[in-house]
Amino acid sequence: MNDYIVRATAGNNQIRAFAITSKELVEKARVTHNSSPVVTAALGRLLTGVAMMGCMMKGEKDVLTVMMKGDGPINGITVTADSKANVKGYAGDPGIVIPPNYLGKLDVGGAIGYGKMTVIKDLGMKEPYVSQVDLTTSEVAEDLTYYFASSEQVPSAVALGVLMEKDNTVKQAGGFIIQLMPFADENIVEALEEKISGITSVTDMLSKGMTPEDILNEVLGDFGVEVKDRIIPNFHCDCSRERVEKVLLSIGKKELDDMIDEGKDVELNCHFCNKNYIFSVDELNELVKIAK
Repeated sequence: MNDYIVRATAGNNQIRAFAITSKELVEKARVTHNSSPVVTAALGRLLTGVAMMGCMMKGEKDVLTVMMKGDGPINGITVTADSKANVKGYAGDPGIVIPPNYLGKLDVGGAIGYGKMTVIKDLGMKEPYVSQVDLTTSEVAEDLTYYFASSEQVPSAVALGVLMEKDNTVKQAGGFIIQLMPFADENIVEALEEKISGITSVTDMLSKGMTPEDILNEVLGDFGVEVKDRIIPNFHCDCSRERVEKVLLSIGKKELDDMIDEGKDVELNCHFCNKNYIFSVDELNELVKIAK
């Protein structure tokens, strides 16, 4: 099944919902970062959730960044997305290996640890919207649920899952976000809460071959699901040599002169896609000429 996101409404527009299958996206991230299974699960969950959150934005140039920074050995996760579900992300230490949790599953919460989640929305205003909340379980889905409730005052149910193969490739990945509108009837709220409480894990649904539409019908079928559109998510990094040059220029003439004095090529790495950019001493000299 190819990756895609379904955006839908239910309950006479009292509910809005998103569901995604993201196996290819998460596998591409795993290959890019050569990440361990627990890091693939953690990063994959956040990539999956943020891809859906990106679709909630309306502007062509809107950018969403979500950072989970805890005291665990993964040393933080950062993911960004645009309104077209182009998403990229990285973990501070992609190779960590830790024991399974008490359920015998990948210990995402232990890898991330306790700390803060920071959400930055750059919507083209003078200043971006920034919100920070405490991490709850550090299992990602519950933390996004808490963010929506505390920072956006939107009651939400977030479910995310990444299932690994024995060879450490990605077997299944996906999730859903279901949100109640402010005018939702109390009967709708109670019925939805009851329905969601009985839902099995997302990876179970995906393992049964369920599509994003199937997942939403499983959760919201009683409320009448109306699919609005489908979006193709993509693990995509928009870094370029030109952008890296701007970063070098931003550090100033003195820092560039210090690099030149060392007489060696400078290698800069993009954390998001792991691509390296090498600048020779001659190229640094050219940059000095236009640096402030």
